[in-house]
Amino acid sequence: MATVLMCRRCPRLSRVTAFSTTAEHKAKHESSKRKKEKQDKPGAAKTGTESGTTIQLLKPQDYRVLYNPAAYVKGRAGSQQHVARDSSQALGDTFTGPGTTQAPQTFPTASSQALSPVRNALSKPRSSILLEQSILATLYKEEAEKEKREMHDSKEDPRMFQKGRPEYSSLSCDSAEPAQTLSAEEGDSILQSVAGCEGSTGILTDYFLKLSRLPAERRAALASDPGFSALCHHAVTAIRLFSTPDLIQILKACVPLAVPASHPLLNVCEAEFCRRAWDMGLEQLLLVADCWRCLDRSVPSYLSILFSYANLHWKELTLPQFVQLLYIIGEGRRSPADLAQKVESTILKHLDAFTLEELGAICLGLFKSVSGISGHVMRRIADRVSLQMEDMSTYALVNVLKMLRYTRMDHLPLMRELGRVIPPRIPATNIQGIMHITLTYSSLHFFDEDVLTAVAASLPSKVSYCRSKDAAKFLWSFGCLDYEPPNEEEFYSSLIKQLHAKLHEFSKFPEHLLTALLGLAFVKRFPEELIDFALREEFIQKTRGSKYELNKDLFTLGKSVEIECPSYQGSRLSPQLCQEFTEIVSSFAEREIYVRPEIVEATSLLENMLGGPEYVKNHMILPHTRSSDLEVRLAADGRPVPFNFKDPVAAKKLKDMGVSLTDDLMSQLLQGRAHNRSPTEVGNEARIPRQERGDAAGTPCLGDALPAGAKSQAEPKPGCWQPKEVRLALQVSNRNHFCYGSKRLLGLHCLKRRQLQLLGYVVVEIPFWEWFPLLKRSRSEKLSYLHYKVFCPALLTR
Repeated sequence: MATVLMCRRCPRLSRVTAFSTTAEHKAKHESSKRKKEKQDKPGAAKTGTESGTTIQLLKPQDYRVLYNPAAYVKGRAGSQQHVARDSSQALGDTFTGPGTTQAPQTFPTASSQALSPVRNALSKPRSSILLEQSILATLYKEEAEKEKREMHDSKEDPRMFQKGRPEYSSLSCDSAEPAQTLSAEEGDSILQSVAGCEGSTGILTDYFLKLSRLPAERRAALASDPGFSALCHHAVTAIRLFSTPDLIQILKACVPLAVPASHPLLNVCEAEFCRRAWDMGLEQLLLVADCWRCLDRSVPSYLSILFSYANLHWKELTLPQFVQLLYIIGEGRRSPADLAQKVESTILKHLDAFTLEELGAICLGLFKSVSGISGHVMRRIADRVSLQMEDMSTYALVNVLKMLRYTRMDHLPLMRELGRVIPPRIPATNIQGIMHITLTYSSLHFFDEDVLTAVAASLPSKVSYCRSKDAAKFLWSFGCLDYEPPNEEEFYSSLIKQLHAKLHEFSKFPEHLLTALLGLAFVKRFPEELIDFALREEFIQKTRGSKYELNKDLFTLGKSVEIECPSYQGSRLSPQLCQEFTEIVSSFAEREIYVRPEIVEATSLLENMLGGPEYVKNHMILPHTRSSDLEVRLAADGRPVPFNFKDPVAAKKLKDMGVSLTDDLMSQLLQGRAHNRSPTEVGNEARIPRQERGDAAGTPCLGDALPAGAKSQAEPKPGCWQPKEVRLALQVSNRNHFCYGSKRLLGLHCLKRRQLQLLGYVVVEIPFWEWFPLLKRSRSEKLSYLHYKVFCPALLTR
């Protein structure tokens, strides 16, 4: 094998730690600040990374390296990640892919025997052998570490609840290996004698049961065996002659035999079970449904019959039958509407009798089938879980959290107990479980630093097992809660690299990329290569075909890049798209946001306080943030500046629409009318210019409106900024803008305030914990509060 030294910039270069210069540079690069961090596409060069020296192995035609590292055979996520990359020949390309059936081999890291296949294939100079040894030693070490993490990629068994009661043995199909196996010789004997058993249903059933006890490797070879094909043909021919118990036994045997879901025998069995369903018992129906699930075959017609039968015989359901039914409903991904009320009443009836694993199975079934459940029932489930959480498996607990998230249940005792119980479990939890835990916190806007820190610490070592969906939801969750963990650089860089590795998946699932990029934008991270990919016209067209509404997300991402990344040179949203998205968002705001009572009240009071509707505008300064602003402008001397001229004619003639809030008037508003004077008298006195009241200064006080008939020195044109103007963006917030039970802003609203400041606005907070209680108070108290917010002297010094 010829060996050529080549200079090449490649993402996989970091795997070759034998080259000290590359390793040292990588260490320095990873410890640099976020502004220096540039993530690369698969196979592309890393921005700002020096070229390193790699080894490219030139293979003669038809040459194949015989070595098979164990992790490349066993590792699912890691192998797929490498296969997906579009870089050309590099270290590791010669290894066998994940589809190989060769038994995995492991070798000690320093063992020279590991190189024997390669060494025997072609003699090499000693220097090449030593170099290859160092490279393979590095690969062994990394793959061994991957094997240790293999458990994090494993999926939990959703059928664990069936082990809690013996009754489930008659309701479910046991897919475990048989206790007594059949020898290969006996199996061959059965296959050779198939021809003589035509028409004998008892013998056919017995043959299926015996063959299902063959060793796993022998069962795998049956699919191409003519004898087994003949056996299946005889069963299809005699399908109506089988008794129902025998037919169920054949279906159960098909599970360990791994009969393909589309096999003709299963087609015939499904039709026959649908025909016989109304003559079967509920126990048999549930068992058959479980077999279909184990065979991974979709049987909507059969499930419809099962649900109708269960509805008619609901009172006969035992507790295990009810849980098994909900499991089947969840795995079938459909919820019978006519069962919803009965399901809720049965949950309440047996709530204290369910095991904790059964509660998890119930919640998973409801979640997968998108079944609605009342807040009362969910709260009762959460009450019990919060008291017994330590005794619950993490898998069952995660299933409860899924339903808690789905119902938007703010169960404080459960969340607090979760914050105590779950952090120590995070390192041993698989990646999908960790994702669902994290997503629960962000969906419920519940901030728990201990949980998020534990997730962030555990994630980098498991990130290769993240699906595109998982990586996106991790980034969204941390961004939504506006939390950057102590290991933020390692955390974010590992997830961004995983996004690059999964780039090919985003054409099919564009929503995941937008979710991830928005989560990053919330915490001021903008990976330009990924953003360029997301804003390309071809990707935008992919979003049009998604089942999700992605226009708002595209709009938020595109405009955020414009404001926060002035040096960005990649793809951008077209002006036409931005205008289209703005109109959609504005239409929604007019219907749903501007009309909220707290915003309407603040707008009305500000108009009266400042002098009319020209002085305040209720709109979205940043439409892509999808929340309203009350905009007010102040001149350098503190005088309100009119700017909101809906009618251009109004700009030519200003009319004094309001009352100047003098100190005397504010005192009267707060303490009551002086000497029982009428509001008109008070208002007229307030309109008297300060000079006529003996004010020697002769200049307007902060907050004074223009006197009646007076004109400003330079009437502004509508919508134009004036020199040294202070532009206020008043934020009338509500609870949904903050983390649950706290004053911590969510990521989107942090992004909005950050961008308003970048555009020159002064953000003035009118938080719900101050404003909402005032809505029930007197008008004078509300005016006093708003006057303080708008005319705070500190605003003019900014």
